Amino acid sequence: MSKRIYVDFSYLIILAASFGAVIVLGMVVAPVVFHSDKILVDMILDHYNSGILMGEVFHRFSYWLYVVATTVVVYEAAMYKMGQRDAIAFASAITVIFSSLMFSAVYSPKILSMQAIGLEATQSDTFANIHMASELDFKILAVALVVLFVRRLMLLRLS
Repeated sequence: MSKRIYVDFSYLIILAASFGAVIVLGMVVAPVVFHSDKILVDMILDHYNSGILMGEVFHRFSYWLYVVATTVVVYEAAMYKMGQRDAIAFASAITVIFSSLMFSAVYSPKILSMQAIGLEATQSDTFANIHMASELDFKILAVALVVLFVRRLMLLRLS
């Protein structure tokens, strides 16, 4: 078996694991953190402190997204250089890279800096808009990861 199959398999694992992480963070972790009052007995976290916790979770996840973006750039550039060009894979890879970097380098730092200012900053329209944009970006990232994973899997099967 060639080394390439291990590289391809590793790439697919990274894409699938990243999609899984996005889903778990968005559908499991966030609801638990923001609805801690239904779970905790003697301690109640207000919405602001729940947001601080969630912000830290997403801040740490941002490091993984930098790894994902870098991996996608390297792998897709190698595939392009080898002549394995595909419009769907290219478009979804660009979307993964862009949305990963937007979330990690733009939305997370802005949200964290506004949280550091205090409660008033997190109740502003600016914060609400940035937060809504980051949620949309996270959903776009999830879709792009699935599309890229499925397309690369299809292309591997054809070769």
